[in-house]
Amino acid sequence: MRRILPIAGLVLATAVPALADEAGQQEYMVACAVCHGETGKGEGPFAPLLNIHTPDLTGLAAANDGVFPFLDVLMIVDGRSGVRAHGDTAMPIWGERFAASAADAGPYGSELEVRGRILSLVTYIESIQE
Repeated sequence: MRRILPIAGLVLATAVPALADEAGQQEYMVACAVCHGETGKGEGPFAPLLNIHTPDLTGLAAANDGVFPFLDVLMIVDGRSGVRAHGDTAMPIWGERFAASAADAGPYGSELEVRGRILSLVTYIESIQE
């Protein structure tokens, strides 16, 4: 049993980042790609229908002296804190939408699920920086 636990810990430590990357990419493809495009460059099928220019998400770090603005992006994607990416625009408030879909998890479980989904999504956006 003592030998199994370290091996199980090692397996989990190597599997969790891969699962997080996959979850973030899946969240992105479902929630963001329709406007920002599958590549994140702002060329999604809904982009021409919006009143605003859909931002290229692959250049966020470059526009911030090479540092990905993780917390800013997280707050914008969540949208519940009043920080809006484009003022009053078509950018959905994903925190509210994710919370509505997780309501059956209770107030604490719901918030954990929302934060996990947003965190994995922002981590994926960070991974597509050029």
